[in-house]
Amino acid sequence: MRNKGKEIFNGYKLNKKFTIVILLVLGICLLFFTVNSFYTTKSMIVSQSVQETRRWIEEDYASVQKMTELCSMSAQIFMEDRELQDFLRNLKNGSSISSAEYFDFFRNHVNTMESMVNSNPYLYQIRIYAYNNSFPEMDPIIYHMDRMEDFPWAQTYESGTWQVDYPDYLLSKTDNHHLISLVSNMIDGRGDEVGVVEAVVSMEEMFPRIYGPTDYSWGCFVKDDGTIVSSGKDTVWESSKEDIVDALSPTTSWNYVYTTIDGHEVIIAQQYMEEFSGTYVCLYSLAQQSRQMFLQQAQNSLVIILVFLVMAVVIHITVKTLFKRFYVILGVVRKVQDGDLDERIPVSGKDEISEMGVQINEMLDNIQVLMKDKIDREVLVKNTEIKALQNQINAHFIYNVLESIKMMAEIDEEYEISDAITALGELLRYNLKWVSSTVTIREEISYIRNYIRLMNLRYDFTIILSVNIDEDIYDQRIPKMSLQPIVENAILHGIAQLGEDATIYIKSLTRGDEFAITITDSGIGMDEEHRILLEKKINGEIDDPDSKHGIGLKNVNYRIKMQFGEKYGLTVHSMEGCYTKITVHLPRYSEKKEDKNADLIDRGR
Repeated sequence: MRNKGKEIFNGYKLNKKFTIVILLVLGICLLFFTVNSFYTTKSMIVSQSVQETRRWIEEDYASVQKMTELCSMSAQIFMEDRELQDFLRNLKNGSSISSAEYFDFFRNHVNTMESMVNSNPYLYQIRIYAYNNSFPEMDPIIYHMDRMEDFPWAQTYESGTWQVDYPDYLLSKTDNHHLISLVSNMIDGRGDEVGVVEAVVSMEEMFPRIYGPTDYSWGCFVKDDGTIVSSGKDTVWESSKEDIVDALSPTTSWNYVYTTIDGHEVIIAQQYMEEFSGTYVCLYSLAQQSRQMFLQQAQNSLVIILVFLVMAVVIHITVKTLFKRFYVILGVVRKVQDGDLDERIPVSGKDEISEMGVQINEMLDNIQVLMKDKIDREVLVKNTEIKALQNQINAHFIYNVLESIKMMAEIDEEYEISDAITALGELLRYNLKWVSSTVTIREEISYIRNYIRLMNLRYDFTIILSVNIDEDIYDQRIPKMSLQPIVENAILHGIAQLGEDATIYIKSLTRGDEFAITITDSGIGMDEEHRILLEKKINGEIDDPDSKHGIGLKNVNYRIKMQFGEKYGLTVHSMEGCYTKITVHLPRYSEKKEDKNADLIDRGR
């Protein structure tokens, strides 16, 4: 599938490819922007919801603190009332109380206490339980102690603690009020316990958010023993209250979690209330905000799609316009390919496409010139081939004549002349035989021997040739005429100027995968200044057209570097009045490598 898509893409024109790539990059950028915007908006909604839920918790906690403080103060007022303490002590001790005293206490004291309770908007009731179950109860303030036994906390409460979420069974067993109260033992001035004070607040008043759940908010109170206090109303959250509580972690301060309950994203905040021995929990649903966010994102996505479509049209037109001149150039190239070399590209502007048009026009001009040169060269090659054929015929004629002269010299017993003619014939054959551009060192040394033999006929002094080459080096191949020009240079510029018998030493040195051929003459040598000048000429660092000294060595050095690489070539060592030594540095090849190298050289030439 991937290869098929790649094949389809490669089949498109260049302007379509550019359009597709640009639109792809633009689409990725817009997609990244959309996704990033979505997550940024969602993160902002979550952050705002957390702040809102925390504000709720803090407001509710502040309200609870205020209510508990007022309840404590109200209960304390009751417990410090001396007349009430005396009345309860008399009831506990079974002292005789007349009807007039009952009536007077109820009218002057109980009514006052009831007015105080009614004046506190947070209080549901303050009840006092006396240790006497036979006196006339003073509703709604003073009750028999056995009334307290109807409450679930009666047997386990501790003085000064809050009792959370219990029904009001004081007057009716079917009462559905949920109460929370501060229960304290009343101690008189003598230190005796004379009664129990219950400062009661409605749970709905203390935790209004618990008893007013909606589809987007819900609350509960979790006691330390794990009991969950909630409204019990049939809402989407009520059935999942255990999961909501399980999502929380134990803490003694404010904390929140962002999680999912029954597929709904919610913020669940908690605040531990030490006085109530439990945790107040508030849930805030993100459903409404998420719905608004998705609607907003849908609108944004629609705008982005419209922008993308407009940009696609603009990009297509722009790319097509930019590539118009490119297709003009392509049309000219196709005409040239069909053989119309007179076609030229119209150039306008100074951009890269215009520069390409100029370069192609220049290339076409050069092609026409090269084609003309090629035709001229082909004519020259034909003429050269004819001339080479003639030379071959002439060479055979010369060989035959030399052979006749040699026979005449031998008949007259002129053996020195016969040997000279033999050497000359060998030289001619070596020079005229160009079957391969490389020869073995053995063949080159043989040529040098014949050359020295002829030079000894020319000069009055004798040139001695000393050859010391390892047997395995003899079969190494080198460019033809690589050593002879060095020997010739040694004779002309070293030995001939000395004018007396001299020796040329040729020896080999092997160093791993390389070897060197040194050619040393016992001629006049040269000083350091001339040696450096000669080495620069050999390496092509200076060019002196008026001096022919070193031209042959420069050509040899150039041919060796071209064939084997820059690390190989000639180096010069000399001492004035003593010697000159030329060292030829060459790579060493095995038999297979030699053959391969020879073939490469032949093809290159």
